Amino acid sequence: MPTPKRTEKLQIMLDDEELKVIDDWRFDHRMPTRAAAIRELIRRGLIAEDVEEPDTEGKSTTDFRVEPE
Repeated sequence: MPTPKRTEKLQIMLDDEELKVIDDWRFDHRMPTRAAAIRELIRRGLIAEDVEEPDTEGKSTTDFRVEPE
């Protein structure tokens, strides 16, 4: 099955710590690009069943911090 054509571009802002966690994950999992790693992390997050619902009451959902393992 061919990969669907990517037609949408998203722009996000990350701080240095968030970017480091993503890049470390990318290299640990031998992902070819940062974009591929982010797509895979999004895919995994969307299918995960044991993730708590975000607390969005009165907050922006963009204000989060990555807690390194």
